Amino acid sequence: MKLFVCQACKNILYFENRSCGRCGHQLAFMPERQTLTAIEPAGEGFRTLADGGEGRFFCANAEHDVCNWLLEAGETTGFCRACRHNGTIPNLSDPAQLVSWRELEVAKHRLFYSLIRWKLPLKTRLEDPQHGLIFNFLADDPAGQQKVMTGHDNGLITIALAEADDIERERRRLEMDEPYRTLLGHFRHEVGHYFWDVLVRDAGRLEQCRAVFGDDSQDYGEALKRHYEQGAPANWQDNFVSAYATTHPWEDFAETWAHYLHIVDTLEMASEFGIEIDPPADQIGGLTARVTFDPYVADDFDVIVNAWLPFTFAMNSVARAMGARDLYPFILTPPVIEKLGFIHGLVRQSAQQTVAARRTPDKPQAVQKEEVGAV
Repeated sequence: MKLFVCQACKNILYFENRSCGRCGHQLAFMPERQTLTAIEPAGEGFRTLADGGEGRFFCANAEHDVCNWLLEAGETTGFCRACRHNGTIPNLSDPAQLVSWRELEVAKHRLFYSLIRWKLPLKTRLEDPQHGLIFNFLADDPAGQQKVMTGHDNGLITIALAEADDIERERRRLEMDEPYRTLLGHFRHEVGHYFWDVLVRDAGRLEQCRAVFGDDSQDYGEALKRHYEQGAPANWQDNFVSAYATTHPWEDFAETWAHYLHIVDTLEMASEFGIEIDPPADQIGGLTARVTFDPYVADDFDVIVNAWLPFTFAMNSVARAMGARDLYPFILTPPVIEKLGFIHGLVRQSAQQTVAARRTPDKPQAVQKEEVGAV
């Protein structure tokens, strides 16, 4: 995630800010520029201070305070690039469900920041009725007889509204013996299943993926049953990023995908702050990192992982000093790093293909190369 600054007063902002706390300007996110902009009324729409453009309008979901993204230039009604993927939304007449939906949308919009940043292929259900990406936000049965399960099915991602409740989510985390459980983690994991379909199965990379993650043709239902009955195998940490990743190659891919998004987006924020890890050499030899690069456009995954390991050790140490749990309570062994590198390759290839499809004959090659993964 980038570091955002108010164009009107230079105040530092959070991605979720709706208004600037210093100057009071209303804020909106411009997905095509990947920036948060101060806005001012102009005619029936708004003028964006980031580029001086006029005639911009909010996503329809701004009415419910669940989105502050702008529509594409020239559009005056409808949904933004993130909300157009929504299917079923909660009951808006229920205040509790509306609050939970707002929490879920914060995480979903952070997810879409990354997906758009990489120029990954995204089709809605209208564009692809069979396989388009769609999110259903569902509440449990009020009678308590049926609970919604978060999951993915052929582009349809179901998110349990109950996960927005901090107490319930923590209860489930402890019940399932997980070191980490967040709304953003759910979104990143489930969309990993979708991109397995798009970037692996449909792109002819099944054999390449199986060479890294294993044979996905094994029965998924039986694998899931075995995992919940027997748990993860001994020494699972040697080859998997999480215990759940041991369930089936599909889950291993989705878990690894989620961690790749965690790593890249967190390193981008660290880079925005120019974070440097440089302890005295006589105390901790070799644990150094200068996070001054853009991980979203890095071709070499080694650059990313070599910065991530020292960074997380430092941040985990800071978290422990506050009495909090580790920021990143996971171990990246060589086999896990290899899997992350495979994900990195898929994302980079997809970005390059997107840029190649948009090239014009008279555009210089050097300029074309710089566009890969760029805003």
